[in-house]
Amino acid sequence: MKIAQVGEEVLKTPALSVQEELITDPEFQTFLDNLLACMLDANGIGIAAPQVFDPRAVMIIASRANPRYPDAPDMQPEILINPKVTAHSDNTCWEWEGCLSVPGLRGNIERADWVEVDYLSRDGNPKFVRYEGFLARIFLHEYDHLIGKTWLDHITDSNHIMANDVWMAKFVMQPQA
Repeated sequence: MKIAQVGEEVLKTPALSVQEELITDPEFQTFLDNLLACMLDANGIGIAAPQVFDPRAVMIIASRANPRYPDAPDMQPEILINPKVTAHSDNTCWEWEGCLSVPGLRGNIERADWVEVDYLSRDGNPKFVRYEGFLARIFLHEYDHLIGKTWLDHITDSNHIMANDVWMAKFVMQPQA
């Protein structure tokens, strides 16, 4: 699967709901497997269907420690179909984010501390989850893709953008004492 890059129209277009009767279709299930494989191949911790030129409201959250996020909590990949935010914190925090569709850059983005979400699982069952901290950030980042946004749409100050290599040197690859 090819990952859409910033500037491509698919990343500006709100996603379409998946019809519940299509969720168990073998073709859709294969798409979900391929989306997960694409995210893992790209060393991502989340991905949304519009990022692979698919207009459907599907995302995957798969936090795990990696070179860009060495302190990320480990979780099993979670597929969310037709996710809807039902509540979020008023408290926010700022953190640096990257994106498979915005290569080479990082943005310091303000997001809610926690978020509550209704969605359908890959077998079509209704689910509810509350994500907090880093997992809430991943969810909100991927949810942006489903509403036609990227982290760039949250930038109000160019000082909140940094080259990924500079960010890695500054914040991740600190020499150990």
